[in-house]
Amino acid sequence: MKTITHWQSDLAFSSTYDGHEIELNGSTGPDGKRLGYSPKALLLSGLAGCSGIDVVEMLKKMKVPFARFEITAAAEQTDEHPRVFQDILIEYRIDAAPEHEDKVKRAVDLSIEKYCGVAAMLKKNSAIIPTVTLLK
Repeated sequence: MKTITHWQSDLAFSSTYDGHEIELNGSTGPDGKRLGYSPKALLLSGLAGCSGIDVVEMLKKMKVPFARFEITAAAEQTDEHPRVFQDILIEYRIDAAPEHEDKVKRAVDLSIEKYCGVAAMLKKNSAIIPTVTLLK
């Protein structure tokens, strides 16, 4: 795996991987909103995406039908530098039938504890606390 990241201007960078490009930016606009993904936000998205892929693959193997699936990852940072994540809260919201709740929870647990490489790396510093909410 290899990414190439180029400085654009000020605190803006673009990073490419396998022909895909993302924008990162450490600045905020006059309205106070970020001008792009921060590197740490990208890390949280990476965790959600990595685990989400695992969960989808497992639910397909378990023959669990589902529709909408949303993952929210959130973390507070320490006050001292380097500012690292404290506990990471990750919520899986999925439109699946109540009778499949145990399978969904099992898939989430397997992802966080065994399969997701991003989770394995982040767990070396921060606790990852998953929750599952069924939307049906």
